[in-house]
Amino acid sequence: MKELIEPELDENSQVTLQKITADNFSEICLLSHTLSEAQRNMVADNAYSMVEAQFSDCAWYRGIYADDVPVGFIMLHSGLDDDELEYDGIMLWRFMIAEPYQKLGFGRKALVQVIQYLKRKGYPRLYNSCGEGEESPFEFYKKLGFVPTGAYMDDECELVLDITHWQEQEE
Repeated sequence: MKELIEPELDENSQVTLQKITADNFSEICLLSHTLSEAQRNMVADNAYSMVEAQFSDCAWYRGIYADDVPVGFIMLHSGLDDDELEYDGIMLWRFMIAEPYQKLGFGRKALVQVIQYLKRKGYPRLYNSCGEGEESPFEFYKKLGFVPTGAYMDDECELVLDITHWQEQEE
């Protein structure tokens, strides 16, 4: 019988971005249910995000894993399509880490991998937006080098990271 206890994860766990398939779709969807109410109000449900991605030619998404345990979800957007998002870089459209795995560095490691990849590919900027207030990821993004643009998308503060000059900082 398969062991039902999850392996012990810590800040030394290896973080990878994995394609979402029929085999892991459900476990990525369930991660949304671990978030606090305040966090759920700041990020779309993973299932909704993956369905939305099916209607966008510009969406790219992956499950975030730590030592092969699903811990989060990331989705990027590039270019312009029917959803009317258009940037001179890439948009971090969705990003979440399940509540039990927050504050272990998994989100940072995943985002650093994405930033490094985008930098190698020559993308100049990574955009994002987030709510402000209780349990907001605003400070998390600032520590990675994102700065407010002064614009707002709906109720969310728009942020941008200059990938061209970005260098990973130790936390």
